[in-house]
Amino acid sequence: MTAGVMLCAGLVSMGSPAQAAGWSPASSYTSTDKGDGTYSVPLLRSDVPDISVERVPAAENGEGRDVYYMISTTMHLSPGAPIMKSYDLVNWEIVNYVFDRASIGDSFSLRNGQNSYGQGQWASSLRYHDGMFYVAFNTNNLGGAYLYRTDDIENGRWERTALGRGLHDPSLFFDVDGTPYIFYGSGGTSAVRLSSDLTAIVQDYPNIFTAANYAGQPFIGGLFEGAQFYHIDGYYYAVIITWPSGQGRQVVMFRSKELLGRYTSAGGVNTYEARGVLNSNGFAQGSLVPIAREGGATDWYGMFFRDTFPIGRIPALIPATWQDGWPTFGNNGVVPVDGVFAKPIKLSPEQEAVERQKSVVASDDFDNDAPHKAYMDEQWTIPEPPDIDESLIGVELLQNPGFESEAVSPWAAQFGATLSRDTADPASGSAALKVSGRTLNGSGPNQFLNGTMQHGVTYTVSAKIKYTSGPGSVRFNLAADWGSGVQVMASGNVPAGQWTTVSGQFTVPATADLGNFKFAVETPWANPQPPSSSVEYLIDDVSVVGQPVTAEYPAEKEIAPNGSRLDMAWEWNHAPDNRYWSLTDRKGWLRLTTGKVVTGQYVYTKLSNRAELAWFEEARNTLSQRTFGPRQSAETKMDISRMKDGDVAGLAAYNRGFSYVAVKREGGRNTLGVVNRVQPFAVNLDQATLENFVPGTTVPLGDATKVYVKADLDFASPAGQLWTTFSYSLDGRKWTPLGGRVGPQTLDGSLAHFMGHRVGLFNYATRQTGGHVDFDYYLLSDTLTAQGLPLDTSRLDAAIAYARTLRKHDYPKDDWKTMQAALRDAKAARAGKPGTQNQIDAPERALSYQLARLRA
Repeated sequence: MTAGVMLCAGLVSMGSPAQAAGWSPASSYTSTDKGDGTYSVPLLRSDVPDISVERVPAAENGEGRDVYYMISTTMHLSPGAPIMKSYDLVNWEIVNYVFDRASIGDSFSLRNGQNSYGQGQWASSLRYHDGMFYVAFNTNNLGGAYLYRTDDIENGRWERTALGRGLHDPSLFFDVDGTPYIFYGSGGTSAVRLSSDLTAIVQDYPNIFTAANYAGQPFIGGLFEGAQFYHIDGYYYAVIITWPSGQGRQVVMFRSKELLGRYTSAGGVNTYEARGVLNSNGFAQGSLVPIAREGGATDWYGMFFRDTFPIGRIPALIPATWQDGWPTFGNNGVVPVDGVFAKPIKLSPEQEAVERQKSVVASDDFDNDAPHKAYMDEQWTIPEPPDIDESLIGVELLQNPGFESEAVSPWAAQFGATLSRDTADPASGSAALKVSGRTLNGSGPNQFLNGTMQHGVTYTVSAKIKYTSGPGSVRFNLAADWGSGVQVMASGNVPAGQWTTVSGQFTVPATADLGNFKFAVETPWANPQPPSSSVEYLIDDVSVVGQPVTAEYPAEKEIAPNGSRLDMAWEWNHAPDNRYWSLTDRKGWLRLTTGKVVTGQYVYTKLSNRAELAWFEEARNTLSQRTFGPRQSAETKMDISRMKDGDVAGLAAYNRGFSYVAVKREGGRNTLGVVNRVQPFAVNLDQATLENFVPGTTVPLGDATKVYVKADLDFASPAGQLWTTFSYSLDGRKWTPLGGRVGPQTLDGSLAHFMGHRVGLFNYATRQTGGHVDFDYYLLSDTLTAQGLPLDTSRLDAAIAYARTLRKHDYPKDDWKTMQAALRDAKAARAGKPGTQNQIDAPERALSYQLARLRA
């Protein structure tokens, strides 16, 4: 073996039975509740960005106390738009999702080269009005904004309405008379009024106020978005994130007596006054939160997130002092990282014990015992595969592609460019097209391909391009536009002074308007316009050719429920294919089966450079949870006996950069090792080489059919980086490290994924489908092997001892039964010989939670 020395699993600190009276469970991994009436910020220790919080007053729910719900951005994850619940605004748990899938199309399902990395569902707004819950959010690549509604936020079915256009960072707001609006925008705040039934936009109010209205104010600049609206004591307030040059991200508030400002004011003047209300350590963007006080008074706190990558964007509950209608957040405007505040809502000690153990991450035994939720039964109409016109496959669709005709037509100029034939320096034949007079990135040639392009067909697109004056290299995009924004079909860097071919492939999505399909040549956009926007160039031998159809299409069994119910802490990396995962094929195990072979043909559709995806990113049915800081350990047991040659399966800490431990099967032999992908990220990839094992981490597994693997994630050494140490075992007791720690994983400046790192279980095929891997469990701890601590059973012993003091007849039958099941697991763990702290902590926390529920 080349993996290193053995880890000592024999040092165990035993807890005594006398500790039963001292049973005092710790707060969950994602709680900063200190158990003494205080908490620290940021909360949750996990990626929960773009939060929107809504209160349901005690008089309007069946629980007899105010209940709070929170929603967050999940982009390409499925299920998405999680609904989190809290009674004290400090401790949260996931109780539902708004949708199982945001779409069944290719981009949300990792089909046909499409993906939604860094796109999908963004910045939800959660509102409660007249007994109904509403969620509005924007999608960057799935048809714009949507509004969902339900009368039961925890268990009900959500009804979806497409609003038909994009609304950046939407904030749903009901005026005092009940009129519904959505406020939105970046750089300025606009609004739309909705119909009374909230099914359509009926009026626009662009630019109610903009950043330019407050030029010169020190708190204005950079970002100007994320507006959320409230009505407080006769004023309308908007909460917005800004990021002035040379400063950190901060919160600015705007207020006006008139909701629509200039649209209803005398003389059409802007009525919104502005004030910077929080500029401390980057806490910014989020909600105001009402807290009821005795006598009918209301306190308003802030729930704002802070960038804490690579963990992600973490929310913080921040108290406010109000004076003259304006808040000052924190301690006189200061909010220290890890600062401590008094909890605003007091619960009984018994309730506190339960709430502190709630979390947005979870260990799992894969027993298929999660509660059934309505989103799991989401209904979709499966479209018929397109009827392909074979006469348009394999033939050139562009007219005059080599510019050999005397006229330039049917090519036309766009955005001020001038087109002319050039016979002095063609790439081939007698002429090329000269593109001059450019002032914008979009200035260039275009040709409409109406009626010739086809849904679901993959096209090979290419062009030869040359320029002589300007930057040393210019990136050119071959683009499509059907009225829903420019889509890059292919792109490439062209060096000055030589003919260069730009080529790639593009699959036309089902949403494309084939009657208004424009093909164009452009350079990348930037603000301000970059030097490449004025480069004059020659273009020749342009081509768009449809390839024989091998496309995947949505299938009923891919989308229909398969009888398996995962804990709500889990989300899939893009929508899953339900034919190829199961909790029922083998009781107590998660099975991941390879349903497709990775291609290496996927690119980031979000990025203008069309950077390629790694095989790991292309793989479908990767199951993931949030990470938590500052330290996290995750362990799983894998049955690898049914892998096929070319399969890769394991445990990952991932974003665009990733580190994973995996089994690879080659020539009938299984090898374990570590893969580490860090920045800088290349545009063009050799996927196989990229995911080679790190030297010194490989272990041949021989005849072993099961292997235990563990990932220790350290976000604190140093802060701002993730370093991961992997280890393995063949019996779960004796563990061996796989080399040293790997990393560093840091924030990807391109925001290609734009979320915190996650932990994932995966299995993908590079050669053939049908292999499968079974995962027995997923166990969490916040103790890392590198800390050198002995295994500690004291909390587990205390929980077991306390459980033995309870009497069955004192508790509800079902609650007692659930606790007894957790007690059996805890006793089994204690009676065995644990090899990791994960094997101790997971059953202890499960038992302690059930014990606390009995007491509450």
